Amino acid sequence: MSTTSSTFVAADGDGYERLMGRWSRLLALPFLDFVGTADGDRILDVGCGTGHLAFAVARRTGAGEVRGVDIAQPYIEHARRHNEDARIVFEVADACALPFPAQSFDRVLSLLVLHFVPEAGKAIAEMRRVAKPGAVVGAAVWDARGGWVSNRLFFDTAAVLDPEAGERRARNYTRPLTRPGELARAWRDAGFKRVEETTLAIRMEFASFADYWAPFEGKDGPGAEYVATLDAAAHSRLRDAVEAAYLDGEADGARSYAALAWAVKGTAPA
Repeated sequence: MSTTSSTFVAADGDGYERLMGRWSRLLALPFLDFVGTADGDRILDVGCGTGHLAFAVARRTGAGEVRGVDIAQPYIEHARRHNEDARIVFEVADACALPFPAQSFDRVLSLLVLHFVPEAGKAIAEMRRVAKPGAVVGAAVWDARGGWVSNRLFFDTAAVLDPEAGERRARNYTRPLTRPGELARAWRDAGFKRVEETTLAIRMEFASFADYWAPFEGKDGPGAEYVATLDAAAHSRLRDAVEAAYLDGEADGARSYAALAWAVKGTAPA
């Protein structure tokens, strides 16, 4: 994976599902309520991951075609295996160099991706380039600092135990476009018209601590990337401390955490 185009560690489609796919499936619904859909649209999903936004679009509308692109080959392979809709096509591509002609799509969307693109302005410019005049272009990213409780539970606990984790926490909570108003400014700077920004909300439901912790034992995402650096003693110490934070003095079982995302939409100029 090109580190200039993504800082997200991507290794396995099933691992991504445990980490984020199950939540992007939920977030796709209020996101589509915000950006809108229309029958007959040709739609591009930039940074499609394992395909949940593309699948949601196809289920919701009579879209003419949905193209999903992601820089991670394992995620595209996973999306293809689970695709049963001939209107949807998944392919490997870089958000900063989209392989489509100018003015190709009626709607260009990106869900939970741009905050992992170091040169996000390039990706946004590409989204504008491939959008038809008047097309809706929209994106959403996590409010990592102020609205993502389950992620803070992990990184805040880790930061108490390890200064290196504190540095990683700072990087994760200050990613591009995650502060209030940043998405809207980026959209206006890119020349989009009728720019609107909002907050989207879902809840992340975990069946148990094992369900919550499992993604951190995988190979995908910032949390797992950090856990993989730990020796056995540090790993055990972190797991025990995070488990205590998850349990909050009560028996193991289901927990529900709020999760907020910033969202923006605008229209491509003529």
